Amino acid sequence: MADNKKNKDARRYVALECTECKTNSKVSHENYFVQKNTKTTTDRLELNKYCPVCKKHTVHKEKK
Repeated sequence: MADNKKNKDARRYVALECTECKTNSKVSHENYFVQKNTKTTTDRLELNKYCPVCKKHTVHKEKK
């Protein structure tokens, strides 16, 4: 039971933002919020997702 509590603390929500929207405009668009396991994934997430602003699939990176 105590081990299960420790595993839940390792996960946290992170915001993903489009890399193309970020370079084209000053405003950042946080399109997705996903859970990340901080113990196993120490580097930043990069996922290929659909951006409704660009209207195409682009790389979304984890926001600071």
